[in-house]
This record gives sequence, structure tokens and C-alpha cells, in this order.
Amino acid sequence: MISRTEPAWKRVWRQSAPHRAGYAFILPVLILFLLFRVWPTIDGLLLSFQDYRIRGGTTWIGFANFRDLWDDKIFWGSLQVTLTYALISVPLATVVAVAMALLIDRAIAGIAWYRAIYFLPYITSFVMISVIWSWIYRTNDGLLNGLLGTVGIAPIPWLTDERYVLPSLAIMAVWKGVGYSMMILLAGLRAIPATLAEASAVDGATGAQTFWRITLPLLKPVLFFVIVIETIGSFQVFDAIYVMTGGGPVRASYSLVYMLYDESFKFQNYGYAAAIGVVLFAMTFTVTMIQRLMFGRGEA
Repeated sequence: MISRTEPAWKRVWRQSAPHRAGYAFILPVLILFLLFRVWPTIDGLLLSFQDYRIRGGTTWIGFANFRDLWDDKIFWGSLQVTLTYALISVPLATVVAVAMALLIDRAIAGIAWYRAIYFLPYITSFVMISVIWSWIYRTNDGLLNGLLGTVGIAPIPWLTDERYVLPSLAIMAVWKGVGYSMMILLAGLRAIPATLAEASAVDGATGAQTFWRITLPLLKPVLFFVIVIETIGSFQVFDAIYVMTGGGPVRASYSLVYMLYDESFKFQNYGYAAAIGVVLFAMTFTVTMIQRLMFGRGEA
């Protein structure tokens, strides 16, 4: 019989005996998560309220960094660039990923090779992909303008014109990263019972009706996940801009992350850069919650 005077800590220790092995396995990962995820997040939040200089020490300045952001025209321009890029890339990536998932969801010979080929750009270095696409987009001797020239279309300044730079970057990013979303959606399609499509065909439904009335509603949880990760990725765009445009022309591709990079590593204004990071996090969280209300209602 267990004594009623048993200390609480002993009771907890005894009751946790069946789970100790599991705790031991997750402890290293938990420690790494706390050290390299949670603590940097907290430290970055605190840094946004400070004026931090490597040689000048640290001064607590409250909300001064955020007030400066409010009055910074470059910040508002970068915010507009980021949102515009997201509005272009997220719908495009989602539609292309759904189309590709439907296309490769076939039981035909060699389909595994096609899946591997479509997924290959995702695991390729973003820098290398950006260099290749910089050549493709070159105005005078690029591959794309060369192909357009064969049908009589004049060269288009894809990366040096404010009208074309963000769509050009979005197309490249979709080509590079859509393979991941495609595989996630393919797994979602495979989880839908084939008997539902067969029953709809027996009832006389067309392929389009089956997709809109059966496949798409059942794919909703996976589609919500894809939209969220695509949105987060679009808000964090940096590599392609750094390699292909440097934020130009005239800051037409100067995103929030690129501004954060400049403020921290070029100007050593770390507190101001941290404030940009906090705003970016808040914006990402807010948009994700809105997407959850719109597309993920009722999903875990």
C-alpha cells in the first residue's frame, strides 16, 4: 500500500516510469530546439527594444525601433514588395502543385521517374538555380528572350524592369520549390478512397465535377498546409533576390528579409533589424491565422 504522506515529487517520478525511456530519447532534440529555436526567438524579441552595437554596447530604447519603422518609407516599400510577391507566388505555386499532383497520380510505367524529376529542383541549391535562371532571364542573350525572338517578340527586361521583376522571381521560385508541395498533395490524393471517384463516375459525374465536389473538399486539410508553407516561404524570400537582382531595380524587389539583411550585416543596426524580424513574424502569424479561418476551418 502506498503511503498517503508520499511526497508529490516521488509520486510524479513513480507515475512517469513507463514514459522515461521516451523522455530520454526526445531530451537531446528538446535541448537543441530550446537552444537554437526558442532562445534565439526570445533574444531577437528583446533585441528589437534595444540599440545594440558591437563596439558601442547595448541601450534599452523601448519602442523607438518600431516608431522608426513606422516612419521609414523604405520599410513600407519593402512590405509592399513582400506582399506583392506573396500574392503572385502563393496562388501560382498552389495551382501548379495541384495540377502536377493530379498529373502524376497515375499508375503508368515510369511514373516514379517523373516524380523524381519534378522533385529534383527542390533539393538543388537555391543559389545555383538562381544563377541558371539569371542567364535564362538575361535581356540580350538569355534563353527565354532567345526563344521569344524566334516568334518575333522583342527582348523583355525580365530582371531590370519594375513591372517584370517580381513575376519573374516568383516563376523561378515556383519552378524550384513546387516539387515539395506536389509530393505533399500527392500523398493527400493517395489518402482519398478510389471508391468515391468510381461511385461518382457510375452516377454520371464528369472528371471536373468529381474534382470539385469530391477530390478538392477531401484534399482541403493538405491544401491548407501547402498554402501555409508557400506563404511562409514567400515572406522569407531572400536567396533569389540576393543573387539575381540585389533588391533592384530601384528597390522593386527589395523584400523585408533583404532589408533585414542590410540593416544587420551591412549597417550593423541590429536592434532595428530585429524589429523588422518581429514585424515579419507578426505578419506571418496573422496571415496564417486568417488562412486557417478561410481554408482550414474545422481542421486540427
